[in-house]
Amino acid sequence: MITLKGKWVFITGASRGLGYQMAQYLADQGCHLILHSRSLSGTANLSQELEKKGIMTRCVDGDLSSTVTVESMLKKIDDLNLVIDVVFNNAGVQVGYHSDYLNTPISDFDASFRVNTIAPAIICYHFLKKMRVRGFGRIINTTSGIQNEPEQAAYSASKAALDKFTLDLGGKFDGSDIMISVVDPGWCRTDMGGPCAPNAPESALPGMVVGAFADDHKSPKYIRAQEYAGLTIEEAVQKLQGH
Repeated sequence: MITLKGKWVFITGASRGLGYQMAQYLADQGCHLILHSRSLSGTANLSQELEKKGIMTRCVDGDLSSTVTVESMLKKIDDLNLVIDVVFNNAGVQVGYHSDYLNTPISDFDASFRVNTIAPAIICYHFLKKMRVRGFGRIINTTSGIQNEPEQAAYSASKAALDKFTLDLGGKFDGSDIMISVVDPGWCRTDMGGPCAPNAPESALPGMVVGAFADDHKSPKYIRAQEYAGLTIEEAVQKLQGH
């Protein structure tokens, strides 16, 4: 297991839900955090709250449905002149549930793929170039375990595409200290998951972040966060790495 204390971590969708939980958890581990939300007001209070834990934070905003905005956001991060060692592509959008699934609007696919697939891909490419030069880095992309629900076809297809992208890309870095994972948080009671979900958002930790602490140089990893609920980060890493 590696320590991430003092390292800079970038989290998209940090203002609420699982991103908020991850930010709190990583701050407790001593990570400095770059917090993303659609607007700076979304992370202002969180930033102040986390800095009381003795870490540093920076906030960036950006609409991930726009590739131009994503590139602009990455430029802002570069201008901070910080070494980003860990990236969590956590932000996502779920545009609709269609009981009449054969009439799912094609616009749902466009909106879903822009945020859930294309934006993470742009972010991965951007930071992996820098990680490859340094010989170190961790990227964790958030997926979904939704299956057999054509009512949510656009969302599930965009996440399936993210899975394929992540797993294929991760294989290129197997055996190195650049490790790429995809993590399924399970169905959690967040704004996106809704009140009927069986899992509290807190149960997704430490599983959502365990891939960042692994040191077995095996990539890619597919992680199911609920399998690590209730464990310490040390126990979670041992389980992930088969010890």
